Amino acid sequence: MSSWSVEQVEALAPRAAAITAAQTLAAPARWSGLGADDRAVWGACRGSGAEPYDVVVDHVTVGWRCTCPSRQRPCKHVLALLLLWVRGQVPAGVATGSVEAWLAKRPAEPFSSSSRSDSETQREQNGGGQAESELGAGVEEDPIPLPEPPSDDERDQARDERVERMYAGLVELDRWLDDRIRTGLADPSVARYATWDDLAARLVDAQAGSLANRIRRLAGLVGASPDWHDDVLAELGILHLLSQAGRRLGSLPGPLADAVATSVGWQVRRADVLAGVPDTDDWVVCGRSDTREDRIEVRRHWLRGQSTGRWALLLSFAAYQQSLDTSLTVGTSVRADLHRYPGPALRALLGDRHSEPVDGAPPTQSVAEACGEVGRMVAAEPWLERVPVTVRARLARRGNQWFLADDDGSLPILVPDQRQGGDDGLAMLLARSAGRPVDLTIEWTPHGVTPLSIHAHDRTVDIGPVADRSFVASA
Repeated sequence: MSSWSVEQVEALAPRAAAITAAQTLAAPARWSGLGADDRAVWGACRGSGAEPYDVVVDHVTVGWRCTCPSRQRPCKHVLALLLLWVRGQVPAGVATGSVEAWLAKRPAEPFSSSSRSDSETQREQNGGGQAESELGAGVEEDPIPLPEPPSDDERDQARDERVERMYAGLVELDRWLDDRIRTGLADPSVARYATWDDLAARLVDAQAGSLANRIRRLAGLVGASPDWHDDVLAELGILHLLSQAGRRLGSLPGPLADAVATSVGWQVRRADVLAGVPDTDDWVVCGRSDTREDRIEVRRHWLRGQSTGRWALLLSFAAYQQSLDTSLTVGTSVRADLHRYPGPALRALLGDRHSEPVDGAPPTQSVAEACGEVGRMVAAEPWLERVPVTVRARLARRGNQWFLADDDGSLPILVPDQRQGGDDGLAMLLARSAGRPVDLTIEWTPHGVTPLSIHAHDRTVDIGPVADRSFVASA
């Protein structure tokens, strides 16, 4: 886990423009070979050159190396790598030989003013060290002290500036939505991906990244089904709700304001989440679901507390053949601390574990009871796109549409995505159930449900969708 803050990374930047440039590179999709340990963080960034730039940062004694030709130190690649690290997007790893060789040449202890040699002090008094024109690509910097976090006034100013940018982005989003409704969904521009991607890029600039992701996913609904107009219109309504709520955060109740801010794109540091009061319980790993967003794989683990009955969502990410989180096994229960993000959101971080995993299964309910549970969660956050529930139901079919049904009602099963491996899950469910009622954890979406796991009397079978890794490798 990173012991730095975003503010400390920003303090390293030689100028404000460097951080702006680094923000565009601080995406896992731009990197390969990412890793970090208690001494360093490293990775290869795909830049304008034919070969990726190798970047390594010593976050203890604070130094860096990058193979790019930039004379700016630290360069944007170093800053982008640090931003990924403090956001928790760099997995733990084992340093490669080149990283170890570079670290071996560096001091083992954090730099302090008392360790400076007389020659170093004299060189500074004479106007500094090596001239900037003499710095070449991959120059190893002398150790420098870890920048102090900014003062409260500086934090307030940075926060106010970000709020202003986000507010301006929400105003532009509402204006764009008005244009879409005025011209109608039959407008030919709606079918062009650039119409949506341009808006998403502007929202990223306004630091409303979560809304930008929703816009790009929404673009994929256009023309995807006979009822796509209804689906797109409903999602446009959710975007309007978020844009309006995001501009009224000050007047919303605290938990709701936190949920809106997070859904719009306000980032919460992992350290702040982990510093909160933990939710300790025996957590059953009810289901797993993998999806692919652009070139990044996203894994969702759905956990349910045996005492509280509350759901929690754990996310992990991987790109360019990196590994997703495999520390949780579906169908097991572990006593652990969960640290929840602000608001009523389901997302959480896993803290300390207090026991070894044992077999476990969540309580089941009827389809009608499951719909009631989904309704309560969606009523608290109408913009939720996925909600877990556990039901006892059987497979049913009408025409080409599959359902999960019982005597109380039915739920349509989401049409499987061929590249997400959904067909395998449906076939496994059909084979395991043989037309009889089974206990299932499912993932509800506005377009249907996805079966994630079958809870049999002797074991749990994980049938959740798996992203196509061969596509990621070739993309």
